[in-house]
Amino acid sequence: MHKLTKIAAIILSVLSIVFLALLMANTDSADNTWISPLIYISYAILFACVAVVLVFVLKNLFSNKENLKRTLISIGLFAGVVLISYILADGSDVEANGEVYTGATTKWVGAGLNTFYVLGLVSIGAMLWTGFTKIKR
Repeated sequence: MHKLTKIAAIILSVLSIVFLALLMANTDSADNTWISPLIYISYAILFACVAVVLVFVLKNLFSNKENLKRTLISIGLFAGVVLISYILADGSDVEANGEVYTGATTKWVGAGLNTFYVLGLVSIGAMLWTGFTKIKR
């Protein structure tokens, strides 16, 4: 399977280079109707790459039960942080630049900011903890 994905990646790379060369060679012409199909081809290639990555990630997750357990715990902790951030966020209407933003919008913005702050503090704490444990050894 690894050899197959490697060959597919090489083929997609060569096709991408060819399409890029075609795009760069003909940008001055008045007839640019062929650009739209190239954009759809790039969407299809992106979709295929994302699908292959998801298949391999899910395959590896379900083949190792301990890895699946840690992943589900991490997703649960993240969802908990988002939920607590949403509960603590302010949901009042705000007027800015002549527009009125509803309470639901400001609550989600506040929840996003609170989540960012909490996860930022957790990451800083993890870096400090790792540094102190390395110094202690």
